[in-house]
Amino acid sequence: MSLDEFTVKPHDAMAAYLAADMDAVNVLIRTRMASEHAPRIPEVTAHLVEAGGKRLRPMLTLAAAHLCGYSGPYHVHLAATVEFIHTATLLHDDVVDESSQRRGRPTANLLWDNKSSVLVGDYLFSRSFQLMVETGSLRVLDILANASATIAEGEVLQLSASQDLATSEAIYLQVVRGKTAALFSAATEVGGVIADADEAHVKALFDYGDALGVAFQIVDDLLDMQGDPNATGKNVGDDFRERKLTLPLIKAIAKANTDERAFWERTIEKGRQNEGDLATAIALLHKHGALEETRLEALAWANKAVAAIDQLPAHPVRDMLRDLASYVVARIN
Repeated sequence: MSLDEFTVKPHDAMAAYLAADMDAVNVLIRTRMASEHAPRIPEVTAHLVEAGGKRLRPMLTLAAAHLCGYSGPYHVHLAATVEFIHTATLLHDDVVDESSQRRGRPTANLLWDNKSSVLVGDYLFSRSFQLMVETGSLRVLDILANASATIAEGEVLQLSASQDLATSEAIYLQVVRGKTAALFSAATEVGGVIADADEAHVKALFDYGDALGVAFQIVDDLLDMQGDPNATGKNVGDDFRERKLTLPLIKAIAKANTDERAFWERTIEKGRQNEGDLATAIALLHKHGALEETRLEALAWANKAVAAIDQLPAHPVRDMLRDLASYVVARIN
């Protein structure tokens, strides 16, 4: 499918369907990010939380709970938990990446400092665990605690893998499953668990979130090398300039001849980049079909997400989740 086929964006349709629950989530987030003794905490948190993000991850939790017929209050707690974990990781990531902009605004570490970003991120992780405990579900706590550890593990793995030409597609997938897909799959899985859904449905929700998260990240990596900056909000080649080995680059490097490998060693491993290197990199990606191969992988993961969600009972939310998987990859069709 292409973007033109979506008269309403699936995440907008979900936001409208889940509006009352999302309002409750936002109230809970504002309440729990408050601090009586450290006013910088709500200042830093509000800067990121209220920056206009889609709130996709908490919506996935609410959608999964609705899909499984849940009528209690704790899906709101879990959605807020997921958003706090996501926000904490963004605060930490911007420090690690020395970023100066996110969602078109200056990053918290630029407006305040690295120490504030790290410590407020730690505070949000703590708040997220308080919210988890309030559900009274040890299984929910286990899922989200494991996801938090997996996210951190993926980020650390990326530190060593991102500028190493020996990084394989398997290692790339491990990084993506950690830093991106782990929270997607936890978000959908806990929605089913809190609803006491059938185990087969909980597994399908996990599989959906995992595949959606992988597709989401692969599309991001692909658009970095061929996207429209006006649509993506990113400059073409940011990952290349930051020496990040994403899937298109890994595929091209695997097929590189001696001269091409020397180019990748200079630009990625040694970080010596000259004017015109980005154009050369993009030309090599086209030469070896790396962009098209990456596009097909993204489509395959989106299809896995669709196959997983199709195992759930008929429901308006199921259709929205199905459309969401198709929409994620429609940007590259």
